[in-house]
Amino acid sequence: MKVGMISFAHGHAYGYASALQKIKGLELVGIADDNLERGKKVAAQFQTNHYLDYHELLDQDIEAVIITSENSLHMEHVVTAARKGIHILCEKPLASKVEDAKKMIQICKENNVILQTAFPVRFNTPIINAKKIIDSGELGKIIAIKGTNRGTNPGGWFVDKEKSGGGAVIDHTVHVVDVIRWYTGAEVTEVYAEVDNKISDHDIDDCGLLTMEFDNNMFATLDCSWSRNKTYPTWGDVTLEIIGTNGTLAVDAFEQKTNVYSNDGVQWDFWGDNMDDALVADFITTVKEKKHPSITGEDGLKALEVAIAAYESSEKKQPVSLT
Repeated sequence: MKVGMISFAHGHAYGYASALQKIKGLELVGIADDNLERGKKVAAQFQTNHYLDYHELLDQDIEAVIITSENSLHMEHVVTAARKGIHILCEKPLASKVEDAKKMIQICKENNVILQTAFPVRFNTPIINAKKIIDSGELGKIIAIKGTNRGTNPGGWFVDKEKSGGGAVIDHTVHVVDVIRWYTGAEVTEVYAEVDNKISDHDIDDCGLLTMEFDNNMFATLDCSWSRNKTYPTWGDVTLEIIGTNGTLAVDAFEQKTNVYSNDGVQWDFWGDNMDDALVADFITTVKEKKHPSITGEDGLKALEVAIAAYESSEKKQPVSLT
């Protein structure tokens, strides 16, 4: 099976490329990147070809492509690949605008290609084990969830709203919203959010607090801020406190680690899941077996809609309905 990658603008691209190299019978045909220096460097690193123009990569004999470009370019890259009949794994958020995400989904359907959204947190063992407990009914009816996805400001194009679509809220809301939807099957009906710039010098939102109501009368809160400084021992977190009528459950996705204390400070020695490996392997299996993707374009759209509603709510200073 032959696969390509478009852009190494997003840091997750490195993990995805490494994951591809671990899969037997798979060839990474090339990497397209309009940044010549970066493109040549990563192509050499992963022992493949570099294409300055992504159209040239898509003209190769490839069956699938992983897109890890700037958020604003996702639609262009997805639509072009879909029209060539190439299956797609697209980095989150699916797009920077809701209307773009809808167009991407529609064109992929029209061209009968797989569109999978990159939500690797679904492949994390603590997250999976929590879903098993919820599905067993042990917690009873889920009535509330408190979530966090706090990270470090990535800088670069992430703080350029034209390229990213927004800051911390669009970057980090989508992961936890996707997990909550996956856990409960419920859809967000209303969002109230406070969004601001309190931490960095960039003119972009770096902190946000969301309250969400769902169609099953559940509610959830989410801290999606870039509140980790450069010296913090981890890049961030994904945590959930799940309250049911019969019990509560606490989940820490990245607690598979050892804290090492030394004279240089605290270091984070992670020994747990490689979610990128699992995500990419799932996508490749889906393409090979022509299955329905485990994480769809629609999943990406639903999570994006919540993030965009959060910005609208913060601007209007009132709740925003998604129904």
